[in-house]
Amino acid sequence: MFAAMSFTQHAKGLALGLSLLLLNGCGSEVKEHSHTVEYQSVQAQPLVLSDRYQQMQTYTGTIRSANTTGIGFELPGKLNSIVVDSGDTVKKGQVLAQLDIDLLIAEKQQLEASLLQTQADIDLAKSTLRRTEKLKTQNYVSAQQLDETQQQVISLQANQKRIEASLSATNLKLEKSTLLAPFDGTISQRYHNLGEVIALGSPVFTLIGNSQAVAYIGVPVDVAQQLTTQQHVDVRVGKQTFTAQIAGISAEVNAISRTVQLRIQLPESARVINGEIAYLAYQQDNLTAGYWVPMSALTDGVRGLWNVYVLAKDDQNHYQVERRDVEIIYTNEQQAFINGAIKADEQIVSDGLHKIVVGQKVTLANTQLVGAL
Repeated sequence: MFAAMSFTQHAKGLALGLSLLLLNGCGSEVKEHSHTVEYQSVQAQPLVLSDRYQQMQTYTGTIRSANTTGIGFELPGKLNSIVVDSGDTVKKGQVLAQLDIDLLIAEKQQLEASLLQTQADIDLAKSTLRRTEKLKTQNYVSAQQLDETQQQVISLQANQKRIEASLSATNLKLEKSTLLAPFDGTISQRYHNLGEVIALGSPVFTLIGNSQAVAYIGVPVDVAQQLTTQQHVDVRVGKQTFTAQIAGISAEVNAISRTVQLRIQLPESARVINGEIAYLAYQQDNLTAGYWVPMSALTDGVRGLWNVYVLAKDDQNHYQVERRDVEIIYTNEQQAFINGAIKADEQIVSDGLHKIVVGQKVTLANTQLVGAL
């Protein structure tokens, strides 16, 4: 019995010693862990001051052929025939339409008859003048009668010139009663139908020439002052982008759009349609100081401002997060050009702003430092 009690006491003592040993081990781990802290690491970049920024601007305009004309007859009349219609391709000198010329033909015949009558009167007057001159030498007629006969011949000749001029005008009207294509091109629109009486100067067709296409684009005055004729620029039409040449810059500001019109000549190989929208992409230098930062470095501020997080040096290995107010001057798809309560060479947090708060101590991601309390 005594031996059994000794064995039991010995077992209890052994268990107690083992428990104390385990507790001492756990305490050592807790104590060691409580003296070590790991700081949040952040991505950062230094601020680099720039005295300007480049701003890509896009301006719009329209495409027009160098020859785009509303063509019509130079005199009024009834439309007697239409040879072409919208969409037709025509050549220079091709007949497009004709007016009714019945009245002009009658007028021409009347003038031709008057011309024949006048010519006969002139012939008779000249014969009379010759006889009068002979009689004058024999003193059978007075000087006054001779003068009157001479004046009659001159008057008839003048009338003949007038009739000839009227006949030439009628022939010209007959010519202009046929509408001819002034240049090679395509009929884009027809405005009148067969049998209509057309007023003077009313266009019958719009003819778009096959000549080199031109983009007419309005830009602000300050941009126009930076451009020169013969300068090459990029113009986009639909899905096509062309290297085009500035052919002319307007000398006045449009009263409505307050822009200066550029005349930009597209390459001869450009396949564009009249009226298409043209886009001019122009990179402009703006002389404003600031800093380029990624969009991910910005967070909302108050009163229309934005904030960035600046890393202030705390000790040799750690930084403290500070909030600074900034103003966005210009943005593109990836970056923002800013200025405000910041200065060159300061480190700003470039990403992961949602993981940190103002006043927090952090380390740079490239150092991954661990500090001890």
